[in-house]
Amino acid sequence: MALRCLLGLRPVLVPTLGRKAELDVMKHSPQIALSRHLATKKSKAKSKAHSQIRVNINSTLVEDIIDLENVKQEMKKVLDGLKDDFNKNLSIRTSSGSFDHITVTTKDGKFPLNQLGQISLKSPQLFIINMASFPECATAAVNALRDSHMNLNPELDGTIIRVPVPQVTREHRESLSKLAKQLTNKSKESLRKVRTKSVVEIKKSKGEVSEDTIKLLEKQIQQMVDEAAAEMDKQLTAKTKELLD
Repeated sequence: MALRCLLGLRPVLVPTLGRKAELDVMKHSPQIALSRHLATKKSKAKSKAHSQIRVNINSTLVEDIIDLENVKQEMKKVLDGLKDDFNKNLSIRTSSGSFDHITVTTKDGKFPLNQLGQISLKSPQLFIINMASFPECATAAVNALRDSHMNLNPELDGTIIRVPVPQVTREHRESLSKLAKQLTNKSKESLRKVRTKSVVEIKKSKGEVSEDTIKLLEKQIQQMVDEAAAEMDKQLTAKTKELLD
């Protein structure tokens, strides 16, 4: 009973006696000081470990709050879109298939270039695109080729478009490298939009589920964003090396 009273009074006694008195207590009772030291270290270690814990929520348990599988697919779509952009817009190897991704904007809509014209390699240095089937789209096709980020300089001769194979200069490689970074940053922005939309969806359940559940779900979403962004950085590093080496 006396010990309990003493412990109850301690918070009052220590400030009154001052730091010196508290040190004297620790001096005569080293086990108290050691306990405090170990408790502090343990608390810090626990806090550090807690911050590194990965969240892995079973999507079926929270499907009434948010569809995590759908969020995952949205992020994968952004990631796949970046891969496609890299393959289509950042190639330094020119072949007839290099033009497959080029879209021509006409008054009737947008169409793939390879559906409007016949593409062939006349020589290692020259492509020919025959627009005889859709001559009214020839000028639009030329504009699409110039805007393709492939460093092309097409020439229109009637219904024939001549496309010289560009020389791969250091300047062009560096330009593509900058474009790769721009495309990556754009994709990361798309990831952030997915995250924002998901967090808004989660917070609609405030009041129906605990704050801890809300925080865990937000952490899960952020973890998914971080993983996708890290994969994008890997792709960017590999593509930059390919372009500049």
